[in-house]
Amino acid sequence: MPFRRMGRPGLVGLAARTAVVAGTATAVSGGIQRHQANKQQDQYEQQQYEAQQQQAQMQAAAQQAVAQQQAAMGYAAQPAAPAPAAPAGTDLVGELQKLGALRDQGILSDAEFAAAKAKLLG
Repeated sequence: MPFRRMGRPGLVGLAARTAVVAGTATAVSGGIQRHQANKQQDQYEQQQYEAQQQQAQMQAAAQQAVAQQQAAMGYAAQPAAPAPAAPAGTDLVGELQKLGALRDQGILSDAEFAAAKAKLLG
């Protein structure tokens, strides 16, 4: 009958315990790395969104400044002749809003606005 010590695991028990500890550490480490990668991706996407919003605001401000400068210099801006019939892919509401903004800024008269609107709608 082989002699067995009590209280301490044998070689197989020690190897099994080591494998469990190593596997648990690997799983926890992988979870933390995935969490950090997701967090970094979310931060990057938020920064890109904010940069796009800021760029859009800067472009709108630049367009408004140009329009104000032209109005101050007394240019009677001729409206760009819109296409005779709006293509299927044109954003009709957006075009009408642009025309309305030009009319509100005083660049287009009411008659010019009505003619441009009629061309867009007709």
